Formats: sequence, C-alpha cells, structure tokens
Amino acid sequence: MKDRILVTYASRSGSTTAVAEAIGKTLADKGAQVDVLPMQEVKDLNAYWAVVAGSAIQGSAWLPEAMQFMRTHRAALNQKPFAAFMVCITLSMADADKHRESLRDWLAPVRALAYPVSEGYFAGALDFKKMPLTFNTLMMRLPVLFGLWKRGDHRDWDAIQTWAESLYPLLLP
Repeated sequence: MKDRILVTYASRSGSTTAVAEAIGKTLADKGAQVDVLPMQEVKDLNAYWAVVAGSAIQGSAWLPEAMQFMRTHRAALNQKPFAAFMVCITLSMADADKHRESLRDWLAPVRALAYPVSEGYFAGALDFKKMPLTFNTLMMRLPVLFGLWKRGDHRDWDAIQTWAESLYPLLLP
C-alpha cells in the first residue's frame, strides 16, 4: 500500500471544495503525498494509505453522493486511517457552540459505516448566487430573513489548518 493520502469531498457551491483543498495543502505542507478529488471521481482506494472525506450538509445530513461514497468504500475505509469533516452554515450562527453537540449527530450515519480517527466541523459560505435553485436553497433564505444566518464566507481557515495539522500524525503509515 502506498503512503498517499486521499482528501475527497462532496460540495454543492464550492465551499466544501475549498475546505478540502486547504486540508490537502496543509497535509502536503507537512510532507504527505496528497490527492484532492471529488468523491464522484474516486473509483478505488487501494492506492491510498489514509482517507479524509468531507461533505457539505444539506437537510441535516451529508450529501447523497457522499453517503454513496461511504457505502461503496465501507470495507476499505474500515481498514485504513479515516477522518471525516462536514461544512455547514449552521456553524456560522452566533450560538453555534450551543448546537455543536447536536451537529455531531449529523455524522452518525458516517460513523455507522466507518469510524473516523478524527472529525472536523466547519462553518461554510452562504452565497445564493452559487447555489442551485432548489426547494432546499429557497428554504435556506428563511433563516437569513430572520437573522439566524448571514450571507458571506464564514469559513475559519485557521481552524481548518489546525485540524488538518492534527490529522497528520493520525494518518501516517
């Protein structure tokens, strides 16, 4: 088995893509060989020593293609170091810490398939222009209207880098 690390993701509007790229860059800066790929492009995990997988949250859950990735690669993920992260606009709320424990439940279906060595929880970016017009995105406008969420980029790049740095020793061969 090679010593490469796969950072893979599912994203709707690019926010999670940029988080995955930042995680990959941090791991590479620490000396790892890293590939950063959308989950839908990953066919086989044999070339990787470890996997970091993340998804945007929609309807309190990982995106469908992310859960499909988990089901497809369940056996392989249970035989190598695996870390999971989610990107969620709910974490941008002023009282996000109050919700953090309940947000852990949103990763329960992931944990049921492969238990991660670490979990990352990150606020995302809310830009309706980059989001497809769906019922879900229309419903997301209500919390904005009521002041629960604010438009804009809420990603904490320092927190993302710190988490990725903490992963490095957990993912080494």
